[in-house]
Amino acid sequence: MPTYEYKREDGTIFEIRQGINDEPLATCPDTGQKVKRMISGGGGVVYKGDGWYVTDYKNNKQPANGESDGSSVANNETNNQTSSAESGSGKSDD
Repeated sequence: MPTYEYKREDGTIFEIRQGINDEPLATCPDTGQKVKRMISGGGGVVYKGDGWYVTDYKNNKQPANGESDGSSVANNETNNQTSSAESGSGKSDD
């Protein structure tokens, strides 16, 4: 349920929780004064923490934060060693 702000005739303000479809109050339930519902800015959105990004769920193979789990680096090193062994290092041990 949303919280609405009302202003009494004497200028004081109070809040009350009402359903969206409920009629606005005409009088204060505590004092009996005439009231007018005020337009407020609302609660807004509060983001806490690191949050999430659209890319978080696009690719399951790569972590979303850009960090590697080390497997791709290890695979690259293994491939490089295999390639250099097959092609020869160009050095001879004569």
